[in-house]
Amino acid sequence: VQLQASGGGLVQAGGSLRLSCAASGSTFDGYAIGWFRQAPGKKRERVSCVGSSGVNTYYLDSVQGRFTISRDNAKNTVYLLMNSLKPEDTAVYYCAARAANKVVYDYWGQGTLVTVSS
Repeated sequence: VQLQASGGGLVQAGGSLRLSCAASGSTFDGYAIGWFRQAPGKKRERVSCVGSSGVNTYYLDSVQGRFTISRDNAKNTVYLLMNSLKPEDTAVYYCAARAANKVVYDYWGQGTLVTVSS
């Protein structure tokens, strides 16, 4: 499966962005999709993920209540709505896919940069 992330940009603290991860090349609804981020000098961290059906979700504690992940299997797209953005959310955001019966994310999209100014 090929993934294309988009939607990053520059936003002021308190603002919102919606990231999109468009998939192609395989049966999209057979994959769980995760959003990861990596800030300069920091390790990559998993921000959120959604199961193949869209029912099960996970959020990093620091984004819980501010970010919402969703998927539209008809459009082969996963969204990450980010509200109340903080400067510490600044990072390159990546989407990744793993088969529903696997733990490792095998497929990665290119990153999209999110910059939150104070």
